[in-house]
Amino acid sequence: MENRVNFRWATLGVGVIGHQLAEAMQALGGNLYAVGNRTHEKAVAFAQQYGIGKVYERPEDMFTDPDVDIVYLSTPHNTHIQYLRQALAAGKHVLCEKSITLNSAELEEAVALAQAHQVVLAEAQTIYHMPIYRELARRIDAGEFGPLNVITMNFGSYKDYNMKNRFFNRNLAGGAMLDIGVYALSFVRWFMASCPTEMLTQVKYAPTGVDEQASLLLRNKEEQMATVMLSLHSKQPKRGTLSFDKAYIELYEYPRGEKAVITWTADGHQEEILAGSTAEALQYEVLDMEKAVAGDPAIMHLDYTRDVMQLMTKARNTWGMKYPEEE
Repeated sequence: MENRVNFRWATLGVGVIGHQLAEAMQALGGNLYAVGNRTHEKAVAFAQQYGIGKVYERPEDMFTDPDVDIVYLSTPHNTHIQYLRQALAAGKHVLCEKSITLNSAELEEAVALAQAHQVVLAEAQTIYHMPIYRELARRIDAGEFGPLNVITMNFGSYKDYNMKNRFFNRNLAGGAMLDIGVYALSFVRWFMASCPTEMLTQVKYAPTGVDEQASLLLRNKEEQMATVMLSLHSKQPKRGTLSFDKAYIELYEYPRGEKAVITWTADGHQEEILAGSTAEALQYEVLDMEKAVAGDPAIMHLDYTRDVMQLMTKARNTWGMKYPEEE
């Protein structure tokens, strides 16, 4: 891997993503500087597992620690804004799990704080950092495939129909849109020339009142169109399809994809592209965040994050679906 500036990272949250972050740091030849968690005992066990030297009694203590440069936030969606307020106001750079906030109003508050304190705020959206996306963008920008016309997105996961788990729990900001829709819409935004301005949408609710299934039809000012189908209780292939004038491109396992197949319109022949590694997804995020902090914030695509949050907020407003924090 490339040379790195020695930034000191602290993680708030020791779930699946916390472990993947710790492993990514070690794969890059370093380690997390510190860890905090709402349950202190879990933070202690996490620190012991990864050889991390500092554990905070209270998770909020990392925000006032002068030795911390970057905070990685991987707590539940609905807790993000309270931690973002504290971290950004304390002058910490923050890489926050998706969805970065519950809605656009929260995100704009966080963006204003980051700007006021001259720190980098970014969403940990793997799509913006995987090499396969950059390679495709390069070829699209070079005009190899002609104009982009249609994007077709599927993301269906099969979660146990247990209304107490976080996926269906309204008090933990459950539902398909914030959990998996953020990936599909980030994919759409990465490839579209501009943010969609028109939206039609449908929703099917779980018994808890969160969105179990959703569909979206989108169109931007360039008249590029996209369809998005989401489900938390019906498996679908994690496949994104880009339809151009000269070809269509399929990306597989797209949130952390490494493979795309191009089918050329003229004669039907196929070309396979491999770039990057799914296993190194968090390493790409870490390296880009460090570049952002070192002086290249645009590499984190906060503008796309804001567009996607606007679309998700608009969809939920159309449905009339609110979380307790929004009432």
